[in-house]
Amino acid sequence: MGFKLKNPIIAGSSGLNKTVENLTKLEKHGAAAVVLKSLFEEQILHEANKVISHNDNSYFYPEAEDYINNYSKEKDLSDYLRLIEQGKKAVSIPIIASINCFTASEWTSFAKKIENAGADALELNLFILPSDTRRDSAENEQLYFDVVTEVMKKVSIPVALKISHYFSSLSKTALKLSWTGIAGMVMFNRFFSPDIDIDKFKVTSTHVFSDKNEIFTPLRWIAMLSDRLHCDIAGSTGVHDGPGAVKMLLAGAKAVQIASVLYKNGFEAIGQITSFIEQWMEKHQFNTTEEFIGKLSMKAAENPAAYERVQFMKHFAGIE
Repeated sequence: MGFKLKNPIIAGSSGLNKTVENLTKLEKHGAAAVVLKSLFEEQILHEANKVISHNDNSYFYPEAEDYINNYSKEKDLSDYLRLIEQGKKAVSIPIIASINCFTASEWTSFAKKIENAGADALELNLFILPSDTRRDSAENEQLYFDVVTEVMKKVSIPVALKISHYFSSLSKTALKLSWTGIAGMVMFNRFFSPDIDIDKFKVTSTHVFSDKNEIFTPLRWIAMLSDRLHCDIAGSTGVHDGPGAVKMLLAGAKAVQIASVLYKNGFEAIGQITSFIEQWMEKHQFNTTEEFIGKLSMKAAENPAAYERVQFMKHFAGIE
């Protein structure tokens, strides 16, 4: 995204990144950049009107309106801007603001306030599940372009797009999104994972934190797309240790976002991961990360789909 980072590890957006005290701790423990806890589009709109109750988009829960209204009252937008301003005075690493959004509505004007507060970049976490039977894939995908276009009209700081893998044609859509002028793409965000309590007849949440096995989905797509997109890629989800971070870099990610491991193991996990990377680089005689980033991507394959088919056949051919 144009930043010269001291290492590839970024503290991804989470509730840990909402105080100046924690920002200083993250820098002290080795984070090369930090993505602030996301603002929700609904919070920004709530300042102007009671938009949610009049919104055509449906939510999983009827209590969504009450929740976001109460949450917005407690989390004033001015606090977010103040966090950026104070954070910039307290740390020297890049501070990346984050907005979780799903439309290109009037909330996009708030992006300029984020830039004016001093944010070094803005990450747009687009939360769009292809669950609406009234919209086809083309309409869902167009929302991404609409949001990016509107936000980039408002700001001059680098913009990153954090997406999911729910696309009918992920490769083509990611490529077209990289043509919009975004500086980075984060693969991938994590959705709410529902479960059912069969005795209380309630929908509950599960797997709030990522698991190490979740690394394989972003790993596959980063390897396939890193040499084809016209923007940098950051790997996200499933990185819980040094080997996981190295895998992301070998696949072609320029940086790696971590969050769940910080909840599980504390901020010390950053130093453990960066130390492993340094030792691994020394072992394999790499002086810089640029020397091995993308070394195991699929850039040498003319047909990534055929390459993956071969891997599938090799994996399952011997299993009866």
